[in-house]
Amino acid sequence: MDFWEWYDRNFLAAKQHDVPIYELDWLVLRLTDLDKLDLRLRSPNISQKVTLETLTTLDQLWQKRLNDRIPVQYLTGEVTWRDLELQVSPAVLIPRPETELIIDIVTDFVNKNSKDGSYTNGVWVDLGTGSGAIAIALAQHFLNIKSQAQIHAVDYSEAALEIAKINANKNHQQVYFHQGSWFEPLAKLNLQNQIAGIVSNPPYIPSIEVLNLQPEVTNHEPHLALDGGDDGLEAIRELVNTAPQYLISGGFWIVELMAGQSEIVRSLLQANGNYTNIQIHRDYAGIARFVSAQMLD
Repeated sequence: MDFWEWYDRNFLAAKQHDVPIYELDWLVLRLTDLDKLDLRLRSPNISQKVTLETLTTLDQLWQKRLNDRIPVQYLTGEVTWRDLELQVSPAVLIPRPETELIIDIVTDFVNKNSKDGSYTNGVWVDLGTGSGAIAIALAQHFLNIKSQAQIHAVDYSEAALEIAKINANKNHQQVYFHQGSWFEPLAKLNLQNQIAGIVSNPPYIPSIEVLNLQPEVTNHEPHLALDGGDDGLEAIRELVNTAPQYLISGGFWIVELMAGQSEIVRSLLQANGNYTNIQIHRDYAGIARFVSAQMLD
C-alpha cells in the first residue's frame, strides 16, 4: 500500500466522517519521522520513510478515530499542551488549548505582584488536576522565575493522579499530588489560611448536557471531569464557598467555566462577601471562559 494512496483516501474519509483534517496529519506526524514540510510538499520519498508496518498501524488507529470516534490523543496516548508533552488516557480529560490561558492569567497576576513574596514563594493549589497540565505548567513558571513556590494538586480519581504523576516526572517538575474531594486533602495538610492561589478547571457542564456532547467527549472522556450537576455549577459553588477558609489575605482564585456561566459565578463571588477584584476573562474566541478574584484583605 502506497503512503499517498492511503493518505488521500483517508483525507476524503475524514471529510465524510466530519473529522478535522489536521487530526490525520497530527496522527501521521506522531507515529512517523515525517515533518509538516514532507506532508505539505507531498514529498515523493515518503513511501520509503514509512514502513508497511507503520502504515498498517496508522490505518488501524485512524479507522478507530473514524468509526469509534476515539480522540486521536487517546489513540496515541499523548498531547502537546503549551510547551509540555503530556501523557493522556481515558482516565483524564484531554487538555484543551483554551485552558492554556489560565496559566497566562495566573502568571500575569504573579508578575504584577512580584514584590509581594507571598505569591511568588507561596503555596498554589490546582483542584481537579486531571492530567496535571495546569499544576505542571504553574510549577514550570515558578521554577523559571527561580521562586520558592510550592505546587499542590488534588484529584478524586486515583487513575488520573497516576497519569498526572507520570507527567510531572516526564516534564521534570515537582508537584505534590493528593487524592481526595476538593479541599479534603488540604484540610488534612492544615493549609487553612496558607494558600496564595487556587486554580481549577472543574466539571462545569450541566448533567443533562453531558450525554448530548460530541461522541468523542460523551463516549470517551471521563464524566467525572465533565459533569457539574444539574446546573453545571455544583463544583464551582464548592470552590467559591470553601476557598476563603484556605486562601491568604489577598489570595488569588480562578476557575474555568463554560459560555453563559461567567455572570452567575461573578454573582456567587459577590454574594459570598469574601472576595474582591472579581474579573471575567475571555478566551481567543471571545468567550467568557474564566473568572478570577482575590480574597479581601
